[in-house]
Amino acid sequence: MKLSKRSVFLAIGTLAFLAAFVWLLTTRGPLAPVGVAFATVTRADLNPDVYGIGTVEARHAYTVGPIQAGRVLRMLVDQGDVVKAGQLLAEIDPVDLRQRAEAASNAAARAREAELAAQAQVAEADSRAKLAQANHARYQTLYQQNFVAREMADSRRHEADAALAALAAARANAAGAQREIRRAQAELQGIAQLQSSLKLLSPIDGGVTAREAEPGATVVAGQAVLRLADPAQLWVRVRVDQARAQGVLAGQAADITLRSAPGRALPGKVVRIELQSDAVTEERIVNVAFDPAPSQLYLGELAEVDIHLAGARNVLAVPRAAVAHRNNQAGVWQAVDGQARFKPVQLGAQTAERVQIVSGLAEGDSLIVYSEKQLEETMRVREQALTKP
Repeated sequence: MKLSKRSVFLAIGTLAFLAAFVWLLTTRGPLAPVGVAFATVTRADLNPDVYGIGTVEARHAYTVGPIQAGRVLRMLVDQGDVVKAGQLLAEIDPVDLRQRAEAASNAAARAREAELAAQAQVAEADSRAKLAQANHARYQTLYQQNFVAREMADSRRHEADAALAALAAARANAAGAQREIRRAQAELQGIAQLQSSLKLLSPIDGGVTAREAEPGATVVAGQAVLRLADPAQLWVRVRVDQARAQGVLAGQAADITLRSAPGRALPGKVVRIELQSDAVTEERIVNVAFDPAPSQLYLGELAEVDIHLAGARNVLAVPRAAVAHRNNQAGVWQAVDGQARFKPVQLGAQTAERVQIVSGLAEGDSLIVYSEKQLEETMRVREQALTKP
């Protein structure tokens, strides 16, 4: 049967539409290869840094307060003042120290009187004991010569024993009186030390960071009256992501940028890495000291820190954007016969732009650095110019 011209045109149009539709699906639609951009593995020198944010804190802070309850009599310094070691900072008026001193003095006087009486008793008891022993010896001789009866000799022996016991008791009383004297003297000495300790002195050359009490306020033993810090011993307590903190070591150089001076980086040095990390934020605490310390710092000020890790020279490196992770394995995507293939690699030093490849790639290897979509294994890809995100 002969087809009409209209049927032929409709058939040709349908075929053209189907061809265009298939072409769009395979070139621009969901069946089209994913557009990617490529990079090559090159050799480079890497100087990695680890970034962290922290606050300026005192490496050595001191709390000054009384060891005896009392009222603040005078405050001689204020927050921000510079003080010297041994400088008088404040004075405390004791609450009951005078009563204690008077009671201790009275106790010492009574103990001395008791000692004098006890010494007199010792002297008297010693004299009686000597006389009783002499009588005992004399009557023992007379008894042996049959001049006196046995009962009389035994009586003198008992008198001598009683005199010795009285002497021992008198000596014990004297020793007790001496102990009371020593106890009262120790109490007086302790009170004297407390009186001297009520003058609060600076333990360091430093600055006053806080004034916790005012004149007239009542304070207890151990309560903070003033807080001091050594301005030459300040550091930044930096929080660093645990995932990037592995290479941080004590002694590494760092740049410290204070929030009050954003355009000026101050030299610093890692002096300590705390063993206790923050399990909630997954951060490691690193203490970075100023090297040297600037003339003026403020405790609690926010600071940004760049820690300079050990560099790597002439190593294989790829753009950081080329590194991907699949099933907890680091690697890169490559194009093999027009299909995406994931290649596991071992990473080394990292900077903000490039990452060292320890194993898994060779110099000159091609890899995908950017793609239009999330890549999957065996996904078709093709090279094209892309706008970098």
